[in-house]
Formats: sequence, structure tokens, C-alpha cells
Amino acid sequence: MTFNDIFKSGFLENISSVSILDMSVALLLAFGLGMFIFFVYKKTFSGVMYSSSFGVTLIAMTMITTIVILAVTSNVVLSLGMVGALSIVRFRTAIKEPLDIAFLFWSITAGITLAAGMILLAVAGSIVTGIMLLLFVNRKSCLNPYIVVISCRDYESERAAKEFLNQQVRKCVIKSKSAQKGAVELNAEIRMKDENTDFINILSEMNGINSAVLVSYNGDYMG
Repeated sequence: MTFNDIFKSGFLENISSVSILDMSVALLLAFGLGMFIFFVYKKTFSGVMYSSSFGVTLIAMTMITTIVILAVTSNVVLSLGMVGALSIVRFRTAIKEPLDIAFLFWSITAGITLAAGMILLAVAGSIVTGIMLLLFVNRKSCLNPYIVVISCRDYESERAAKEFLNQQVRKCVIKSKSAQKGAVELNAEIRMKDENTDFINILSEMNGINSAVLVSYNGDYMG
């Protein structure tokens, strides 16, 4: 085929550019890898609100990317057109969790490698990535930061609460403090010595302490 023949190719001539067998195998593998990515995302989700639509988006993203790359690799003219068309696409949906970006790139990469014929790389790479995420994201550690919200009556109870926390945890840093007549509220970031949280029960029963709340802290604290 010459360079002129490429630009003279018609619509009907492009129907058989990708065989039905190649297309079926690629889409089935893309669906399987998309389901695996969705499974890993569901098991490793640690945000506030789980979104099932995002999980379905990961499956669709893998399959759509596979379709796009199959089309690009089968036709030179179409590849040039898609570069221009996709360059003007803009997504304005905010990604709240940094880990969600990794899942999006994972699904896109899986679709690209599958459509390029690198099936072993796509499958093996996805399995290794999934195992790594399952091991590290779900790992619980007492060194993870927590926020303690303490409601005190006066200065003496505040001082006693801070001294008690310093004895019970590995590290304690006051993040914010609000005071009004007859009430003081402290927000402190702590690193616990172990996974035992019984010290919160003891803290809440101390004289002058109205309440004590322990909250998991993901690093997005706004003081």
C-alpha cells in the first residue's frame, strides 16, 4: 500500500481491518482485567464514601482504551484523527483520593498493553500491581496518624488531658484549640504505641473531661 492509497481508503475497506477474533479476545481480556482492577479498588478503598460508579468506570476505561488502541493500530489515518480529537477532550471531575489516580492510570495502561498485543505484560503487570496494592494499602499500623478531639471544662482538666495523652501515646501534637467560658476543645494529632484504644475510655472518664473522640486521620486535616 502506498502513501496515496492510505488516504484513499474508504469506509467499507476498513471494516475488516481488525478481525473479529482479535477484537473479541482483546475485549474479553479487557473486561477480565477491568473486573480485577475493580475488585482491588473495592478491597483497598479507604475513603469516606465508596462510589460504585467509579469502580464501573475502571472497567469501562479498560475496555474503551482497548477499542481506541485497536483502531489506532489498524489505520494510520484514523490514528492521526484520534490524536487531534482526543487532544481537545477535557475532564473536570475532581479526584479526591490520590490513590484513585493510580487506578485510572492502571486501567488505561492495561487497555493499551492488551490492544498492543502484549497480553502477558498486561496480565502479569496487573496481577503484581494488584497484589502490591492489597498488601500495602490494607496494612494497618499503630504509627498511622489519628486525631483526638477532647472537650474539657477548664484549664486544669486541659492540662491533665495533655499530660495523660503524652504518657499513653508515642507522639502528640496539638493541631487546634478553641476556648470559651466553661469549655475548651482540643484537636490533637497522635501516633499510638500499639492498636489498643482503651486510653480513650479512661480519658473520657477523667475529672473535667466532657467527651473524648478518636478519629482516623488521612492527612487532609484542615486547621
